[in-house]
Amino acid sequence: MAKVTVEQALQQAVVDLIELSLRGKQMHWNIQGDNFRSLHLHLDEIIDQVRLDGDEAAERLITIGTAPDGRAETVAKTTTLQPVAEGILSTDKVYQQMEADLLSVSETIKATLDAVDEADPLTGDLLIGICRNLEKQAWMLRAQGK
Repeated sequence: MAKVTVEQALQQAVVDLIELSLRGKQMHWNIQGDNFRSLHLHLDEIIDQVRLDGDEAAERLITIGTAPDGRAETVAKTTTLQPVAEGILSTDKVYQQMEADLLSVSETIKATLDAVDEADPLTGDLLIGICRNLEKQAWMLRAQGK
């Protein structure tokens, strides 16, 4: 049971981080408005960090003996994030949406931490680091967007 808890938490983190990186690119391509350039570049920084964190979570899964599933179909079916709006997006909306998405993924991960840490402190530590990165990026968006 403990291994299943760890596997599920890591798999959900992988899926949500993949979705977050895809959303970031969608927003990056479609933003318009005040502070366009700084947000455009910041989204790339966020995406790079999220991809690194997703890779760490996927590699931890394979390290403990479970194949991560990052297929598009799996991501679409199991992400905890709501779909991003299509079309042109205002910078104001993107600041708010990406901040909310970063915090949402962090909250999803944090909800698993007690059980994961009890079963596998190394994975717990990894997930804490991922949450720290997500929340730092959310803070930077919040500070920049106001």
